[in-house]
Amino acid sequence: MRDPAGFAAFYEQQFDAVLGFVTRRVDSPHLAADLTADIFVAALENVHTYDARRGAPVAWLYGIARNVISAHFRGSSRELKAVARTAGRRLLDEEDISAIERRIDAARAVRQMASAHAALSDPLREVLDLVVLDGLSTREAAQALGIGSTTARVRLHRARRILQAAGQIRTDRREAVLEATQ
Repeated sequence: MRDPAGFAAFYEQQFDAVLGFVTRRVDSPHLAADLTADIFVAALENVHTYDARRGAPVAWLYGIARNVISAHFRGSSRELKAVARTAGRRLLDEEDISAIERRIDAARAVRQMASAHAALSDPLREVLDLVVLDGLSTREAAQALGIGSTTARVRLHRARRILQAAGQIRTDRREAVLEATQ
């Protein structure tokens, strides 16, 4: 990763992960693009600090990402440097903005879904997870939980109803619960 070709490969491998990390934390496509660029600039400037014995490259990169994002929101001098570095770069076109907006919307939907999911009681969440996330039938989920099939069906119905009321699932497709993460 210390040579330009190695860093280019690293950039290609990690770009989606870093952009995802950023879009889960900001609401502006322009800001997400700028911060993502700043994260890789900071990584390139600090590549000498990477030590493979301390963990995976993505963990090191996420540490840099946290620092860059925190600096932005604190209004630090780092923000002024980022603005100066972006001078002369190509502007985002509509396709770029749309793609980043979709990622932001998906990340927002995931946060909302996670919040609604976390608010479910343990018994409802356990049945829902086994059926929707793990792909078990209601009967199999009941067996795994040591409860009757009727109890599992009732819990699954209640969990879906609660999530539907929270606007997190549609009743026409079971997979709608997961679509925001794809």
